[in-house]
Amino acid sequence: MKIAVDAMGGDFAPEAIVEGVVMAASELPSNVSIVLIGRQSVVEPLLLKQGGNHAGQIELVDASEVIDMGEHPTKALSQKPNSSIGVGFKLLKEKAVDAFCSAGNTGAMHVGALFSIKSIEGVLRPCIAGFVPQITGGHAVMLDIGANADCKPEMLAQFGEIGSLYAQYTFGIDRPRVALMNIGSEEQKGSLIAQAAHQLLKDNNRINFIGNMEGNEFFAGKADVIVADGFTGNALFKLGESFYTMASKRNISDEFLDKTNYESVGGSPILGVNGNVIIAHGVSSPLAIKNMVGLAIRQVEANAYVKIAQAMS
Repeated sequence: MKIAVDAMGGDFAPEAIVEGVVMAASELPSNVSIVLIGRQSVVEPLLLKQGGNHAGQIELVDASEVIDMGEHPTKALSQKPNSSIGVGFKLLKEKAVDAFCSAGNTGAMHVGALFSIKSIEGVLRPCIAGFVPQITGGHAVMLDIGANADCKPEMLAQFGEIGSLYAQYTFGIDRPRVALMNIGSEEQKGSLIAQAAHQLLKDNNRINFIGNMEGNEFFAGKADVIVADGFTGNALFKLGESFYTMASKRNISDEFLDKTNYESVGGSPILGVNGNVIIAHGVSSPLAIKNMVGLAIRQVEANAYVKIAQAMS
């Protein structure tokens, strides 16, 4: 198994990325290696400083260009084919690697996935999934958390099915509980779009739909899959992440709040595409990068995108 990591993506790249990759390499199973993509003249000295390639478990692939965080995704990908993101998706498309991870330009990662490995046939809109810690243990899969700010009811209903399949195969949950984020528990609550999505989810006998959930149930362990449009999902997800930051600033130590720290999982997968793509925070630390590699390994082992493709066909 090969996990590709963009060495040049992120606010603290390449130093934080290289350090995180080396941390991950020290714990890798023998059948897993990391392909680090970036400017060789810059990355190689950092890798040597961190102790080298860890008995051949880190391979360096040169990429002469970098897509900056503020660049237009589509233009940047077309104008910079030798960027670390461009090269990463080329390797993923050719199946030279099993997953591609980056803390770089989120838009470029999303567009790159759509242009290279493409959407799974039957998927209306690929989405980004986040992992919400639950007080009962584990995480709920929340989708979408930012790729699709405006969603039709059919898209929300499909997010429920995609999330259910992902939770089933990645986390081993039999019949994951699917809930729709709304402003009330009753069926008739919410916008016209939410009401229509509720009916579609309710009518889908392939999922275990348990109805609406409200914001005060976000961490309560009510659902294994939380469905939301990208605008709502992103706002809620980032609010949840802020709890750890606020607790740290106030010198509060709490086991559950520690799980809201973005570093604990390290990344968010793009679901609904023909491959394993993980996006990390732009501010990712070495620990976040290490955990992102772990998430990528778990996702490859689950083969979730293939299961989703089979269900959508």
